[in-house]
Amino acid sequence: MTDRFDPAALSQSWPMPSEPRPIVTFGAGSIVGDAHFPAYRKAGFPVAGLYDPDQEKAKKLAGEWGVAAFSSIEDAVGVPGAIFDLATPPKAHANVLRQLPDGAAALIQKPMGSDLEDATEILKICREKNLKAAVNFQLRFAPMMLALTDAIDKGWLGDVVDFDAWLALATPWQLWPFLKGLPRIEIAMHSIHYLDLIRQILGDPDGVHAKSIGHPNHDVAQTRTSAILDYGDSVRCSLSINHDHDFGRKYQACEFRVCGTEGAAYLQLGVNLDYPRGEPDILEIRPKGGAEWIPVPLHGSWFPDAFVGRMANLQRFAAGEDDELVSSVEDAWNTMALVEAAYTSSASSATPLEKRP
Repeated sequence: MTDRFDPAALSQSWPMPSEPRPIVTFGAGSIVGDAHFPAYRKAGFPVAGLYDPDQEKAKKLAGEWGVAAFSSIEDAVGVPGAIFDLATPPKAHANVLRQLPDGAAALIQKPMGSDLEDATEILKICREKNLKAAVNFQLRFAPMMLALTDAIDKGWLGDVVDFDAWLALATPWQLWPFLKGLPRIEIAMHSIHYLDLIRQILGDPDGVHAKSIGHPNHDVAQTRTSAILDYGDSVRCSLSINHDHDFGRKYQACEFRVCGTEGAAYLQLGVNLDYPRGEPDILEIRPKGGAEWIPVPLHGSWFPDAFVGRMANLQRFAAGEDDELVSSVEDAWNTMALVEAAYTSSASSATPLEKRP
């Protein structure tokens, strides 16, 4: 059976739009310079410019990338035929969406608002304005994840029955100053990617058990999470996330183990190790009928290549070239519902132990 497993046959990229439309970005934070603009330049997507209320910050980033810095949001939304790229803090999404032209195409940075109430407001705005809007859950488009889901679809793992996410690393939260003081951090801003990917692979769970806490060495609201997603008696799904394992690289990890009834996959998400420089992504598969693990040569990494695929799908959907808008606001709302359930679980009491008689 292993001779039928051809790693080169696994899909790792999204088709490009035939006529890319200009991109207008809102926000001039580090994610734009670290991922959005590198991805768009690599793909050849035209960037019309960016807008940020902090004009000094906007002009600096725009100058580094040779794009325009719009002086007002009105100028930014006035670019004809633009795809609008919201790299904005969660609380800013709704205000920007309200000012977009009706029927426009928009990519909304995750999370879809600060909580499920915000996500519901954003969903209503997008419906009322008939926006072609998706949320930037770009992990689905990482080369390793496209290859993984393709391998699953081809039956090389059998039925997926186990999904483990294990992170023990040191995340530089100081790179995102807008997070300071926010009541929800780890699940809403980071593990939301993993929850969204799990939904893509396993569907929606029946429920979730979770605990998300901070660390005594800093004041970030939460940086450590344990979670179990309930898929009944046939599938086990767990996440162990620790962003405070700051004791050197030796025992740090950022990995998934996905096991099926007949095969398994191992993945390393390299960007989180020494972010934003990162380490290589890794995908190895022990396929159905195989006796050993087979490395899958990857053509790109989560950062920035997943951002290429994410924007390509939106561009193609807006042009009628793709039938499905992946992570549309309609689907992304369900990821936000899972996030909300995780926080509700975290705030709830655990099952108490019986007292010794």
